[in-house]
Amino acid sequence: VVAEGEVTAGAVREAVGRHGVRGLFVTTALFGVLAEEDPGCFAGLGEVWTGGEAASCAAMGSMLAECGEAGTALVHVYGPTESTTFAVCGALSREDVAGGSVPLGLPMDNTRAVVLDAGLRPVGVGVPGELYLGGHGLARGYEGRADLTAERFVADPFVAGQRLYRTGDLVRRRGDGRLEFLGRGDD
Repeated sequence: VVAEGEVTAGAVREAVGRHGVRGLFVTTALFGVLAEEDPGCFAGLGEVWTGGEAASCAAMGSMLAECGEAGTALVHVYGPTESTTFAVCGALSREDVAGGSVPLGLPMDNTRAVVLDAGLRPVGVGVPGELYLGGHGLARGYEGRADLTAERFVADPFVAGQRLYRTGDLVRRRGDGRLEFLGRGDD
């Protein structure tokens, strides 16, 4: 509903007011630009969902300081295309983004997120491991790439007949159950 052309904070603010928009998803990069330009442009929205790359704690903190107390929720989303884009999400508080690392959240409905070591064994809370995803949104594999499919989509060692997708992302599970992104385990 934003007019054609450059998406600016002013354009978002105008579209929210004119069309009564209540929810918005923007990539992390665009969210950062908008929050830097005018963190109040999200005021009036019920929820802002953002994800797709490493998040800026400063941008998220600015938005939450400007709009959070007025009822606009900020939801951080994570998920590769192989798991139908969103697999993990979670609403954020100002405290969540003050620590320098933004939690990814918890698995969405009908999604499994497990943190495993190189031997496909679960790791404990706070221990780094690779994130594996499973569930209803999981792709069947890569068309015409049986080799890559076999490498990335593995048999689920815990649920017979199911598969997990090796994301290549290193994470750790926090004490509250949410996942924290640490970096890539491959290139």
